[in-house]
Amino acid sequence: MRYPTAVDAFFLSRAPRKDSPHTTAAYHRDLAVISAAAARDLGLSPAELDCAALSPVVLRRAFAEYAATRAKSSIARAWSTWNTFFAFCVGDGIVDGNPMSGVARPKVPDRSPKPLRGEDAAERLLAAIAAGARKARNPWPERDLAVVATLLLTGLRTAELLALSYGDLAGATGEQRLVVRGGKGDADRVVPVDVPLELVLGEYLDTRRGRLPGERDPLPRRSPLWVSHTGEALSRNQLQYLVRESYRCAGIDDRVERGALVHALRHTFATRLGQSGASATEIMELLGHRSLAASQGYIKATARELREAARANPTYGFVGRLVRREPG
Repeated sequence: MRYPTAVDAFFLSRAPRKDSPHTTAAYHRDLAVISAAAARDLGLSPAELDCAALSPVVLRRAFAEYAATRAKSSIARAWSTWNTFFAFCVGDGIVDGNPMSGVARPKVPDRSPKPLRGEDAAERLLAAIAAGARKARNPWPERDLAVVATLLLTGLRTAELLALSYGDLAGATGEQRLVVRGGKGDADRVVPVDVPLELVLGEYLDTRRGRLPGERDPLPRRSPLWVSHTGEALSRNQLQYLVRESYRCAGIDDRVERGALVHALRHTFATRLGQSGASATEIMELLGHRSLAASQGYIKATARELREAARANPTYGFVGRLVRREPG
């Protein structure tokens, strides 16, 4: 069977699962990039690929090309996508066996939290954006501040943030909330918006009306909450560039863990919740985790009780007296 036909059949088989649009888009991206590399290796176009030609050798070379410029987490995700695809193909009799057993899978990367390093990093970032430190062709500090503040104060994932519409900002003044739709597992949740963030969002929306006079007032409920300077929905690449440049202009780009970028703001939100005494259940609800274990990592990483327990070691007292000893 031709590869494009098998892909269509694969997504048709998943239709009853009701995958979220984000999951489906990720599957499409992973399948497309590897199949393009395999097709180049065989001197074909992706449309000409046959599933039988996707041998372990061909896929190893395709994954090697893909891995050259990707992080381990991306490679592992793509491997999982292709393993799922071939499991379907074997089940439907399209191929005799799953070739992914012959393709190396990277070790699952460390899942420990990767917040911004330094106790004042988040405050420095917000202050720099508010002061207009991020220079751009069409600077929009109110929009940039609202985006970064929302990420730091709600812990939304990239896809969740970009999917927000104007109508998802709900509630009366002083009691607003964000209705986050289609998170992991296609589960919706509600995240509270306290007054300071409400004011920042209000300033952004006020400046948006001035910058984009062609927009309807009030905005339609389905209008994207985040837009570019042209009024189009903010894209993933634009968001990543906004955050990366904000780090640089705030002088904290060296405090971002490799591979974190936008996700570092989500981890900072969760880590600070843990530091403030929030329970794992509360963190799970706010982050939209599907298991308590994922949320407990933020408690373990930040528990002040562990520091206090370590400090109670009598040897600490001796070392303290030793380093404070007067010379001679």
